[in-house]
Amino acid sequence: TGVVPFMALLLLQRRPVAGRALLVTGSGCPSHGLCRSNVQEQTRRQVALLNATAQDLFSLYLKCQGEPFSSESDKLCNPSGIFFPAFRVNRTSERKEVMVAMYKLFAFLNASLGNITRDQEELNPTAKELLDRLHNTTKTTRGLISNLTCLLCKNYNIFQVDVRYGDSSKGKSTFKKKQQGCQVLRKYVQVIGQAARVLLPHLSPS
Repeated sequence: TGVVPFMALLLLQRRPVAGRALLVTGSGCPSHGLCRSNVQEQTRRQVALLNATAQDLFSLYLKCQGEPFSSESDKLCNPSGIFFPAFRVNRTSERKEVMVAMYKLFAFLNASLGNITRDQEELNPTAKELLDRLHNTTKTTRGLISNLTCLLCKNYNIFQVDVRYGDSSKGKSTFKKKQQGCQVLRKYVQVIGQAARVLLPHLSPS
């Protein structure tokens, strides 16, 4: 038994849908072999790393898009018109509720990063620093999803989570591709700080 790979599904989403992104073979969570011994500490470190690097990623993204994004980011990157998972939990929320909200957030983010990276490989193929940061952020996010999968199964026997994804940028103009990326990354900067403040106390050693 084990977790059926679902990263390919996350990267192939083309429109907002509600779907079961987390699938486990059999009737429930596997009883062993899913969690590392230090999974909680590793999850803490991953969330802290994403929080610490989000603003730099956004700033570098803007720099590489050129004008008008460099000078009009407040207007062009306003995320109010895009879908982003609601994050309504706080420090007083139950730990189970926090973990589910985190899974939905980072599953969405992983798919969005795949979308943004694909566009930037096409539009800015020589922007090595940006592409490296996008790949590293995606790698960290995938590791975090794996650990959240483990914690949800191990602690709550949750093995199916409904996740909604954002629009794909395939077929859109160069400007729209750049704008969608900056809108998602701006919202990411806003939400990851909140997520870290809420999640980290729930993962503190008991």
